[in-house]
Amino acid sequence: MATVLNGDKSVSRTRRNDSVGPGMSSPIALHILTPISVKRLAREWLQEDTPGFDFAGFVVGEREEVAVLLMKEAGVIAGIPFVDAIFKELDCIVHWYVQEGDYIDPVKTVASVTGKVRHLLLGERVALNCITRSSGIATVARKLAKIASASGWRGEIAGTRKTTPGFRLVEKYALLVGGVSTHRHDLSSMIMLKDNHIWTAGSISQAVKDARMVGGFSTKIEVECRSLIEATEAAGAGADIVMLDNFSPQSAEETASNLKLSFPSIIIEISGGINEDNLCDFCLDSVDVISLGKLTQGYSTIDFSLKIQKEGHDPSNPTVRIL
Repeated sequence: MATVLNGDKSVSRTRRNDSVGPGMSSPIALHILTPISVKRLAREWLQEDTPGFDFAGFVVGEREEVAVLLMKEAGVIAGIPFVDAIFKELDCIVHWYVQEGDYIDPVKTVASVTGKVRHLLLGERVALNCITRSSGIATVARKLAKIASASGWRGEIAGTRKTTPGFRLVEKYALLVGGVSTHRHDLSSMIMLKDNHIWTAGSISQAVKDARMVGGFSTKIEVECRSLIEATEAAGAGADIVMLDNFSPQSAEETASNLKLSFPSIIIEISGGINEDNLCDFCLDSVDVISLGKLTQGYSTIDFSLKIQKEGHDPSNPTVRIL
């Protein structure tokens, strides 16, 4: 169970910025998670971390204590539903002093967790592993969304399918909290024809034809292309989306604008070699989507810690006594 304490003075110091781009805002992202999926992941993570006996738990025992969750770096907080689910499995209660998607700066206590000491420690590392990563993704996603928005571009920043096995739901969710799009969730969500599909099928046209036959009218088809010739063939064959892969800004602008002249309704995505430094160079009028694998690969985490609160001690540093 989680409670957002809106009356706490810490909330008033938190800056909100949900509308940073075309991606979903944090409140919407919260309401598309399915409880059964979140609960299943929480159980799997806890089982992985403690598959048998909790030997260290014997040392601390079963007395009830309060632990404080500290966000030790500035950034966007994301992953609250997963932390809630982890501690709920352990019969602990989480009280939040911030809301999902808040930008936290300066460093502060963001939540308290009440429960048996042994249970608090069983959930500690699992919860920290989750929230440090999801907050890291949301923070960089928010930053890139702001850069794109400031340029005046009206397209969408998106992640990719380059996610951590078993952690995709969290990473995709964090993208939404950060204000960008997830791209396709899995192989069943949309058909993407890449070089290996095309080489095996014999041509772009044949690959699109075969994909349409099995995918039907309700499934979008995207084709990865390396030139205007390939992009024109893909659009002519009936692809819904064309991805321009590893193009320079100049060649991307020329290819995208020419393709839009012939196929005005085609969705054009650019991917490959795009980062924070050159993002604005790819924010072109003829481009609809910019996808970046770095959003869920090699991202920096946000540092959090969970400390048992002791009376008369500073919760941010339990070794320091408050006089």
